[in-house]
Amino acid sequence: MNVRVLGCSGAIGSSADAAGDPGGTTALLVDDDILIDAGTGVAVLDDDALARIDHVFLTHSHLDHIAYLPLMIDAVGDARGAPLTVHASRATLDILQAHIFNNLIWPDFTRIPSPEAPGVRFEALEVGESWTLNGRTVTALPAQHAVPSMGFAVSSGDACLAFSGDTTTNPEFWALVCALPGLRHVIVETAFPDAQIVTAHAAHHYCPRLIAEDLRGIELKAELLISHLKPPHGAQILEELRAALPGVPLRALRGGEVLEV
Repeated sequence: MNVRVLGCSGAIGSSADAAGDPGGTTALLVDDDILIDAGTGVAVLDDDALARIDHVFLTHSHLDHIAYLPLMIDAVGDARGAPLTVHASRATLDILQAHIFNNLIWPDFTRIPSPEAPGVRFEALEVGESWTLNGRTVTALPAQHAVPSMGFAVSSGDACLAFSGDTTTNPEFWALVCALPGLRHVIVETAFPDAQIVTAHAAHHYCPRLIAEDLRGIELKAELLISHLKPPHGAQILEELRAALPGVPLRALRGGEVLEV
């Protein structure tokens, strides 16, 4: 199983990590048919690639994680033989229905072209529940954010990747992740440097100090990949993480890279 990073930045239009990768906002492509979040990183895909995506898993409803979902449904609807299935918590699906697919912001593709053959269908997935297709299993993990949120573990059977989604202090996530068999990578957001810890608390995001507190006493046997870095603080955040987590292998996640799981 391959996980291609379409986007992992905390903002658009500016470099968000120490490696100078501007990228787009959060979107991860699993093989060629599963999308985790649908931020602006989806823009790198052509129509053929978009049409091959059958399932989208959303961590939460914030715009940097869903911006391209309405657009991709409209772009390749005629090329699809079945509705695109969107998996998210019931709370997130209700937000999408009320505020996006409401015929005011965007057409209600849960009923277009017809209620019997819509462009998209919603399927609720709650924390602790799993969904499996062709040997790949996606499990919803807990997150603590400003809106109903979750992370995901994606397993190929032999190996596993975990993704925090957007979260702040979240010991339950780490306890579950460290018990995952075959864990190779943990993608965790770190949006702010420690100097902005007040903002991190208010926005329900991580900063290095908060991650270090969560990982105190925990042995993480996987590579830690940092996403959602807010420009222009990417290099500073990584420096602070390395100082706070000595001995933990970590680096910035980069748009365009492919992780083998």
